[in-house]
Order: sequence, then C-alpha cells, then structure tokens
Amino acid sequence: MQELEPALPLPAAVPRRFAALRNRDSRPYLFTSGLSMMADNTEHVITYWVLWQTFHSPALVGFQIISHWLPFLLLSVWSGTLAEKYDCRKIIQAGQVLFMLVSAGWGTLFVTHSLTVWEACILLVLHGTAGSLWGPAEQLLLHDFVDRSELPSAIRLNATFQSLGILFGPVVGSALLLWLGPIAGIYVNVLLYLPMTLLMFRTRFTGHTRDAEARAAGAAAGVAADVSEPARVSLRDTLRVLRNVRSNHLIIAMIVISGLAAITIGNALPSSMPVFAARLGAGSEGDFTYGSLLFAMGLGGVVGGFLLEATGVIKPTLKAAVLSTVVFGGAIVAFALTGSYLLALVALLIAGVGEIASMSITQSVVQLEAPAVERGRTLGVYGMFASGLRTGGGVTLGVVGAALGVITAIGIFAGVLAVGALVAWWYAHRSRPRAAVPAA
Repeated sequence: MQELEPALPLPAAVPRRFAALRNRDSRPYLFTSGLSMMADNTEHVITYWVLWQTFHSPALVGFQIISHWLPFLLLSVWSGTLAEKYDCRKIIQAGQVLFMLVSAGWGTLFVTHSLTVWEACILLVLHGTAGSLWGPAEQLLLHDFVDRSELPSAIRLNATFQSLGILFGPVVGSALLLWLGPIAGIYVNVLLYLPMTLLMFRTRFTGHTRDAEARAAGAAAGVAADVSEPARVSLRDTLRVLRNVRSNHLIIAMIVISGLAAITIGNALPSSMPVFAARLGAGSEGDFTYGSLLFAMGLGGVVGGFLLEATGVIKPTLKAAVLSTVVFGGAIVAFALTGSYLLALVALLIAGVGEIASMSITQSVVQLEAPAVERGRTLGVYGMFASGLRTGGGVTLGVVGAALGVITAIGIFAGVLAVGALVAWWYAHRSRPRAAVPAA
C-alpha cells in the first residue's frame, strides 16, 4: 500500500535538527509558551486545592474538567476565524491577559474570603475560554515564524516545551502552596503569563506576515492574487468551513485520530491513575507510586519530543501519525494489563513518546494541508476535536468504568484508539492524493 503524503509536499532539502530553536523569531516563543503552560497548570494546582478545601464538592471537581475543555469544543472554530482575520499577536495577548485576570480574580476572592461556588464556576469558564483563544492564533503564528520545511519542527518543539510546562506546573504549584500559601502563590502565578504577553509586542510576525509577503511577491511577478472572500466571524461561515474540511480525507483522518485520543484516553488516564497506583501495591508509599506514574508519562512526552527532533526519523505523514497513535494506544493497553510497577513505568514512558508524536504529526499534517485562506478555521476544527472532545472523556470513563471497572475501561479505550487510527488510515486511502493547491 502506497504511503499517502500531504498534498502540499515539503521541500526536498532536509530540515535542520532543532530548526525552530535555531530560529531567532520562534525560539523566544517556545520558551514563553512553555512558561505560560506551566502557569496554566500551576493555577490548577492552587485553585483546585482551595476549592476542595472550601467546598468538598465532587460536582465542582467534575465541573473543573468540563469548564476547562468545553470552551474548546464550542469556541475553537470561532477562535480560528478570529486568528484568520485579525493580528494573532493581539489575540494571544488577549488570551494571556484573560489568564492573568482570572488568576488575580482568584487571589482577590481568597484575600477577601468571599469565594462562592458560582464565582468559582465563572472563573473556571473564563480560564478555559482563555485557552481556546490562545490555540489557533498560536498555530498561525508558528506557521509565520518558520519556513514551510521547518513547520513540523516548530509544532513538535512547541508541544515539547508545553509538555515541560505541564510536567513542572504541578511541582511549581505545590511549591508555591507550601512556601507562600494560596494567596501569594496565585498572585505570583500572574507574573508567569507576562513574558509571552510582552513578547507579542516585540515580534514583527502577525500570523499573516509570510502570506502577505508571498502575495506581494506574486503580484510583483504578475501572478494573480487570491481574491477569496475574507473570513467572517459567524456560525454560518463556521458550518461552511466544516463542510469544506470534510472533502479532504487526509485532514479528516488527522481530526478523527486526535478526537479519538481526546475522548478515550485524553482525560481518562490521568484521573484514573490512583486506581492503577492501588493495583500496583500503593500503600504507605502510595503518594510516590501515584506521582511517579503521572511523572513517567509526562517525562516520556518531553524526552520523546526532543528525541524525535534530534533524530528527525519521523516525518509528518499519514503513516507516521497512525503508527505513533498505535504505539500510544498499545502502550496504554500494556500498562492496563501489567501488574509490574517497573513495566508500568516503561509502558507509560513509551506511551508519552507515542502521544507527543501523534499529537505533533497530526497537527503538522493539518497545517500543511489546510488552504491558506482557511488555515485558522481549519485549525479551529482540529482544536474542537483534539481538545474539545476531552469534555466527554470523564463521561465515557464514568459510564464504562462503572460497568466494567476503571482499569478494564482504560484498556478498552486504548484498544479503540489503536483500532480507530487504523480505520482512519484506511479512510484516508479511499481517496487519491489531491492536486496540490498553491503554497502559502
């Protein structure tokens, strides 16, 4: 069976290793992106702890997950339209400022001892909304920072630095709680969003700079400019983009893979770790067992991202996306089946590598395949599935876990993910590669 490559092929030149880190425009963004993601997760640690200590509400715990991901489901395409139409620097700044206002709002409520459930719910929803604003604009900016051949490197390294932020966010949040307490800790967290906010004042790239330069160069050479109708921020236009995306089987395959990962394992695995820790013999050292399981998968993502970038063995193709997803799902199946603590750690390390490979490859293919005039909205559709469907992850785990047990449910979900990736491969191969569209 022939490999189905993206319709917009990469240049023949071999991209440099760590190309995005060598690029003076994208390098600062990678570091500030990781820092902002760390701030996001630091805030979770502090606020979730205070909310539990204040209300002891399981329903509020469930709402914490829903409120974080539901805005991605509802607003990602709209955010992609904004990113397509306006300066992505300002949209990213708006997201970061909203993050800071939410953290400051938590601090004010903590200081005044006036925190109520409805106020907490509003802040949780606003936090999720800030994340949904950030996503599509960030991807367009990455596309602007680097040449086309280096885009997979930028996406992979951005995912790796954000994985570092996710890995160290709980550590920093716990340290702030212990050393400064929740009030001072949450105010310190506001400062962690500042570097990216300030960086957006310094960079000349808007998310559309290269496209504008390409159009200007084409006009100078006598090439007809793209006269497509500009993006409109409307529900009708969103539905039109969804119909257009449907015609590209390769993009659909990437969206299906990312959506399956979100609704099966995305949120279910971290929340089920205490069950696995108990199965592996957690007792008086249960905290260490639980923490090490979470750390192993996060470490796998970080190490995997850097290894993939250093070796350059994985290319942004359909085959690579499917195989990395199968590795991810297969490793989680092995984790669910083993009773050995050591083998469980190894399986989670491998799963972390597979997850970051799958995530970065699917996103790269979508970026490379998306028409320039609809790139933001297409990335919004991707985000709606890849992040938004995490909203339902807790529901699927709760229903299947209640019927069959949590460990069995995770094993089944991982198997469904692996099989679903293979089905997506078959689906994409049903259509022949499309003729190349003009490069962005």
